[in-house]
Amino acid sequence: MSSPGSGKTTTLLRTLEALKDELRIGVMEADIDSDVDAKTIADAGVKSIQLHTGGMCHLDASMTEQGLKEIGTKDLDLVVLENVGNLVCPAEFDTGAVKNAMILSVPEGHDKPLKYPLIFTVCDAPIINKIDVLPYFDFDMEKVVEYAHMRNPKLKIFPLSAKTGEGVDAWCDWLREQVRDWNE
Repeated sequence: MSSPGSGKTTTLLRTLEALKDELRIGVMEADIDSDVDAKTIADAGVKSIQLHTGGMCHLDASMTEQGLKEIGTKDLDLVVLENVGNLVCPAEFDTGAVKNAMILSVPEGHDKPLKYPLIFTVCDAPIINKIDVLPYFDFDMEKVVEYAHMRNPKLKIFPLSAKTGEGVDAWCDWLREQVRDWNE
């Protein structure tokens, strides 16, 4: 979950590149109408399907269930659901996901946990993306962490740059741990 332009697909591509030799991953891409992201993921050699929301700004559990049937999970270790780009609606609807991650990009500002509290409350792992541009924005990493933990003290926060790869290892380590814990 994240705003449009925060780097969901780029982060996902970087993640897939790091994990593709260890985990069998499928991706369900949600969008209002297009299949641009699903094609991008498929072009990276990863099993992917497109979920069209038919004008709705989010997915719900029944759409996820339909997607899981379509993608098939027997040969997958991890299924990633990339929700519609929006910080409000996706947080209001249970997708049935085991874990929720969201992306906040540096250009969006460090005050988003104050402005969009629910997404930080229902999230397990916020990613602070585009840290490579920190010198160019008035973004306070300590404040965003403080504000996010006000909403959910259990959050595991991952500063990273999907563009450069900085911080991606820690994010992928967390994902590996989640998959391992789920399978035990």
